[in-house]
Parts: sequence; structure tokens; C-alpha cells
Amino acid sequence: MGVEVTRDGEVLEVTIDRPKANAIDAATSQELSTIFESFMNDTNLRVAILTGSGSKFFSAGWDLVAANEGEAFESDYGVGGFGGICELKFRPKPIIAAVNGMAVGGGFEIALAADFIVAADHATFFLPEATLGLIADNATIRLPKILPPSIAREMLISGRRMLATEAQSWGIVNEVTSADDLLPAARQLAQRICQSAPLSVTAVLDLMRSLESVASNDAMKVLRNNDSYRAAIDSLDANEGTLAFAEKRKPNWQGR
Repeated sequence: MGVEVTRDGEVLEVTIDRPKANAIDAATSQELSTIFESFMNDTNLRVAILTGSGSKFFSAGWDLVAANEGEAFESDYGVGGFGGICELKFRPKPIIAAVNGMAVGGGFEIALAADFIVAADHATFFLPEATLGLIADNATIRLPKILPPSIAREMLISGRRMLATEAQSWGIVNEVTSADDLLPAARQLAQRICQSAPLSVTAVLDLMRSLESVASNDAMKVLRNNDSYRAAIDSLDANEGTLAFAEKRKPNWQGR
């Protein structure tokens, strides 16, 4: 047990399977880093879904048992950082977090690092780090970009819990489903993404990250000079998309 991987056409499914709480130690994180780095480089895959085994925990975050045995807070977690994606720099393809239960500490940070979150209606999100004398470093960067500052501070400092429905109301979660419908909903979202042109998806992801800290007056200039943007609008797929629309058929994407 550790990490399970399955492929279904263009979709990769990754399941953290570490009973009882799907906590992640350095070895598991390194394994996830290898998996997601390979996914990003695999031309036959378009979307990844990340979930946890069981129905109680998506992930309890950092494995405190490993910590008590000497594993450092700043261990080598692999090229993608903690959980394989929190610091993964090469991100041309989307990752969907299918949150099947509690996303605690680093588990919440992993979900935040994904591009989309689909959550079961019993899922809960919280960050207990400050109550343990630690800091949820990745969440301290990401959460204030989504939540109002007062709510972000409350979660980061007090460990306040947020249910899936509230997380959806704040824009953290894309969709809330029943537990039974969680993976079908994530797979359906993955298939919808696969209907879009690969280069367009890559360009949108790249541009959103590139433009995060760019002033509005400069944004269009940065956008038009972005390599991913140019690759998408100058591609054969750009012509194919408009032609398919005119011919009332599905486009045949080539990724070039």
C-alpha cells in the first residue's frame, strides 16, 4: 500500500492508499512526485485525478508518526514538493482533486495545489499546523488568494474547520457531490476537459499562473508574448476547432 495508479484513456487516476488516514511521509511524497512528473511528460495523458482511499480521509497531511521517528518537516519530498504537486513547476496539464473525506493540513494544501476540487458532501477542510507549533506554509501562500483575509487568517491560525458546502461557496471547491458520485463527477469533469484542445488548456493554465502578479495594464502584453499562448493560437488545432464548428462535428485534436 502507498499509491495506486490506473489509466483510463487520456485520464490518469492516482489514489493515496495509506490507512488509516492517508498521511504522507517523504517516501510517499517522492513517489507522488515521480508519478506527476511522468504524467506531465506523457503525451498520451491529458488530465489526472488525485483522491484518497476509503471515505474518512482524503489525506491527513504530513505523517506525524514518521515525524516522531525523526523525519524532518523540511525533508526531501521530491521534485513536486509535498504530495507531489505543491511545488511542481512544470504544470501543462490539469489535476483534479477528488476529496473523499477530511483534507487536513498538508492534505488540504495538496487539494489547494490541484487545478480543480470536487468534494464529497461530508468532506472537511482544515489546517491544524499552528495548533501544533507549525505553519501551513503552502496554504499561507495559496489560501489568501482565494478567501477574504479574515477567513484565511482564521483557518491558518485557529485551525477552523470548513465543510465542503462552505468551501464551494468561497470558490475553493468546484463541485460538491454525494460520496458515491464523487469519482464519477471527477471523471466527468476530466472528460469535459479532454474535449478542449490540448494546447489551449496548457496555455490557459500557463497564462493564469504567469498573470497572477502582473498589473492589468501590462497583462495583454505579457499574454501576447507568452510562448504557450502563441503555440495555441498558431496551431493546427486552432484551425481544426473552427473548421469542426463550421462542419458541425467534433474536432480531431492533434496537440500541434
